[in-house]
Amino acid sequence: MQKFSKLTAALVLAAAVAAPALAAPQTFVIDGTHTFPRFSYNHLGFSTQLSRFDTTTGKVVFDKVAKTGAVDIVIDTKSVSTGYTTFNEHIQGEDFLDTAKFPTATFKSTKVIFEGDKPAKIEGNLTLKGVTKPVTLTVTDFKTAPHPMLKKDAIGANATTTVKRTDFNMGKNVPYVGDEVRIDIGLEAIQQ
Repeated sequence: MQKFSKLTAALVLAAAVAAPALAAPQTFVIDGTHTFPRFSYNHLGFSTQLSRFDTTTGKVVFDKVAKTGAVDIVIDTKSVSTGYTTFNEHIQGEDFLDTAKFPTATFKSTKVIFEGDKPAKIEGNLTLKGVTKPVTLTVTDFKTAPHPMLKKDAIGANATTTVKRTDFNMGKNVPYVGDEVRIDIGLEAIQQ
């Protein structure tokens, strides 16, 4: 009987130790009040223009133990904010975002590459103006922790990539206005 008790205790202890290794992926919903994709480009060689999108939705799936993840982001391209109403309308026109036909841009990951226990690169497909191209986001910051106000698990990340406007049928005024566009996204998401 004593052997049985010791075996049972050993099995219970082993199960308790193994439980964290069986952690399931967590799903996080994008916090649209703290997630703003930004883009910047060279304007006539005079300056770097900075703009952003004000409305972003989506989700992130993250499993720290398995070192896997997935990202699915939808950007409302009509929410472009350049700081100037007339220019917002210009960017939404047919020569650029063509928001009448393509009101959203999307990024869907195909692979998340980890360094240690944090994502370092996210490979995926960016769809902009009806054109889909593979891009790799480089993650520059990443944090997972309980949200101090919402009392739920949360994640935050900053990531960047560079694309060419001409690849997405938005090449008007190249080379005067830069073809290369840097995209930076600061993202926060709350566990569902």
